[in-house]
Amino acid sequence: MKKTQILLADDHAIIRNGLRLLLENEWGWEICGEAANGREAVEQAEKLQPDIVVLDIGMPEVNGLDATRQIRQACPETEILIFSSHESDELVREVFAAGARGYLLKTDAPQHLVAAIKALLEKKPYFTAKISEVVFAGFLNGAPAEDTDGRLSPRERETVQLLCEGSTNKEVGSKLGISVKTVETHRKNIMAKLGMKSFSHLVAYAIRNQIIQG
Repeated sequence: MKKTQILLADDHAIIRNGLRLLLENEWGWEICGEAANGREAVEQAEKLQPDIVVLDIGMPEVNGLDATRQIRQACPETEILIFSSHESDELVREVFAAGARGYLLKTDAPQHLVAAIKALLEKKPYFTAKISEVVFAGFLNGAPAEDTDGRLSPRERETVQLLCEGSTNKEVGSKLGISVKTVETHRKNIMAKLGMKSFSHLVAYAIRNQIIQG
């Protein structure tokens, strides 16, 4: 019988180790890989095609929200459990709109992680009582998911994240597989599209829209 394949994605090794300890004793489950940033998470998901990805929302290089979108596009059969320290209504709506089926606060992991993965394996949504009010208020009342940074394309969001995390144009180009000139063009177009005149405003925008962690 094929084992359930689980990919762990968190930028803190100690958290990944803790998740592994919680999950590896479950019969029929196997940790097939780990990722320390959002880009690795997408690459590993495409390569391994896991059944479940446990994904931190605050990831470097590519944040968890954008990684969710990319994984769902590349691996439509893979279910995503967002693992976060944040519980804002806006973020929860965006996560579910991006294609994740579960949302778990890190403080709830010891009690709920196994149950959350079992629910996702049955293609059922999972969220704890702490999240339920947000979900019901947002979705049952008909509030649309708000795409706060929807004016930017996925590639532009990746560029913003890398730049605002401190990467040089050359480093961004290397990570994205594009030329320095193309990075400079992206940066110029992004600033114009958002109506910003300084890089500090771009950083503030990235923090406000949770492209990077403040």
